[in-house]
Amino acid sequence: MYTIAVIDDDIFIGDMLEKALSKERYQVIRAYSGTEALLLLERRRPDLILLDLMLPGLSGEQVIEKISDIPVIVVSARTSVDDKVTLLTGGAVDYVTKPFDIRELMARISAQIRAAENQREKSREAKMLIFEEIRMDLETREVSVEGKPVHLTPTEFAVLKQLMRNPEQVATKSRILDAISMDTPDCTEGSLKIHISNIRKKLKKQDGQDHIEAVWGIGFKMKR
Repeated sequence: MYTIAVIDDDIFIGDMLEKALSKERYQVIRAYSGTEALLLLERRRPDLILLDLMLPGLSGEQVIEKISDIPVIVVSARTSVDDKVTLLTGGAVDYVTKPFDIRELMARISAQIRAAENQREKSREAKMLIFEEIRMDLETREVSVEGKPVHLTPTEFAVLKQLMRNPEQVATKSRILDAISMDTPDCTEGSLKIHISNIRKKLKKQDGQDHIEAVWGIGFKMKR
C-alpha cells in the first residue's frame, strides 16, 4: 500500500483528499502547517506528497526545499505561471490548481507513483549485475548462484564484476588488472589466474556449472 502525505491547513480539502485517497486504497498521513510537515517527514517517509503553498509557519516553498527523493505535487490556489515554473524547476513533479477535479488529481498521483516506482526499479537494476543464474549486488557486495550465497574475497569480487559487466566480451588480463588496480593493488598477472580459479570453483560448487572460460592467449569471459 502506497502512503500519501497531505500537507494542507484547509480541513475541508484535507478531509476530501483523505476520503478520495483512502477509497483508492492509499494510506494517508496529514500535516496542517509547514513546521508540522517537516516533523512528520522526519518520522515517516511517504511515497508522494500533496503540498499546499499557503501554510501557517513555514510556507510550502520552504517545505519543498527540505524534501528530497519524494515526488511532490503542489496543490495550490495560486494560478501564476511564474509560481508554477518556480515550483516545477525547484523540485515539484507536478502543479495542480485549486479548485481541481478529483479524478484528474487521482490520475496525476497514479502517474507520478508509477514514474517513481519505475525510477526505483531502474536504480535497483543499476546496482545489480546478472548473468544466467548469477546475481551480483554492487551495493551490498553479495553474490549468489540460483539464490545460494557465494562468499568471495574483495579481489575475487572485483575480478568477477569486471567479467560480468561485459559477459559476451573477452576481458584481457591487462584490462582486468587495470580496472581493479585501485581496489585491489595486490593482484598481479600471476595471481590473477589463481583468483579466477577460485571464483570458478566457488560458483561451480553451487550449481555444478563452469561459468568462466579462459580464452587462450587473450584473457577470460563468462561462459553460457
